[in-house]
Amino acid sequence: MGINTERDIEANLQIGPTDHGQVRLFIEGEGIEIPMDFLPEEAEEIAEEILAAAKAARLVKP
Repeated sequence: MGINTERDIEANLQIGPTDHGQVRLFIEGEGIEIPMDFLPEEAEEIAEEILAAAKAARLVKP
């Protein structure tokens, strides 16, 4: 398994603030729920990584 391994799994992703001042990524699919909480600074780092990955993905020619 790796980042390039395709899977036929459907999941929903919700992102929002918690009442404890953190940012939650909530993944739900096929009988599983995964709440992932991050400090705001960590969430900003993740957002930067997502933007960098999107920029790199645009350069890939399928």
